[in-house]
Amino acid sequence: MDGFLSMGGYAAYVWSSYGAAAVVLVGLLVLSLSGLRRVERTLATLEAAKPRRKREPKAAPAPTATPAAETTPGGAI
Repeated sequence: MDGFLSMGGYAAYVWSSYGAAAVVLVGLLVLSLSGLRRVERTLATLEAAKPRRKREPKAAPAPTATPAAETTPGGAI
């Protein structure tokens, strides 16, 4: 176990690298969560200031055109 922790003489470099990476990851997590909360507060403020619009009902689909052969007298040529 002692050999693993000493990392073959490179323990200072290896463990400081792990520590730096952990600090960066925790920092990113904190910044992301604080940004999320800030955006959620802004969204809640905007939604409270202006009520949500009701959606307009969807229009009925346009009727499809019939081919010209069906509309000519006598049928297809």
